[in-house]
Amino acid sequence: MLQQQIKVDGKNIFYTIEGTGETVILLHGFGEDCNIWKNQIPSLTSYNLIVPDLPGSGSSEMITDMTMEGLAEAVKAILDKEKIEKCILIGHSMGGYIALAFAEKYAPMLSGLGLFHSTAFADGEEKINTRKKGIQFMKDNGALTFLKNMIPGLYAEESKKNNFKLIEQHLESAKSLSKAALIAYYESMIRRPDRTNVLKTSSVPVLFIAGKDDAAVPLEDILTQTHLPDVSFIYILEHSGHMGMVEEVEKANEILVTFIAACENQLFT
Repeated sequence: MLQQQIKVDGKNIFYTIEGTGETVILLHGFGEDCNIWKNQIPSLTSYNLIVPDLPGSGSSEMITDMTMEGLAEAVKAILDKEKIEKCILIGHSMGGYIALAFAEKYAPMLSGLGLFHSTAFADGEEKINTRKKGIQFMKDNGALTFLKNMIPGLYAEESKKNNFKLIEQHLESAKSLSKAALIAYYESMIRRPDRTNVLKTSSVPVLFIAGKDDAAVPLEDILTQTHLPDVSFIYILEHSGHMGMVEEVEKANEILVTFIAACENQLFT
């Protein structure tokens, strides 16, 4: 894939792009960079695939506005540079929050919206307290120690037992993440509003992918939202926690290809 960069607020934002046809954008989540999607890229080569390092992750610098809305504007800047008017936008976890913020403001630019282990709900009190404790922990102990504690909990017990290498690879790729960026993400997630109205008013199909053993965004929370859009595609990964794109690669790829093809060919009408 070809690596490109764009200036947002004078900061360098990097993304990879390859292919032609329907544009598909994959947004990574918290504690990740674009490489989390490396197993999906070979299955999506027939599309114009864009995979950014979100501001503050991977090779991309932090920008002034690190809110979900500000990060959505960085995605919009990439689309503007590439002269893309329509896309299918799929976000994992925090990437889903950014996708929802984008959809709220730029709905006409979407032909499909995907929430991969993500939710339109705002943080509840318990989640807010957990994030605040995480912020304090990072301030006291640093980003890497926090990630070493946090990342294993994103995986299903089955993955921890039978494929711990996945977690080791994730930890290795996350080592470059800064404390400042991780704290900014958490603060922004705490402040993000409920966006269930985006689902209720969506004129395009919405993809919901849930992990049966997801402790970060529980299956039950996702299922309570699936009735909100007019058209929903709903999948449960039976052997995944919060990281289905690496825990169940083949199944995740099959889901993405099915959803993208349905959006492209309007098979939902």
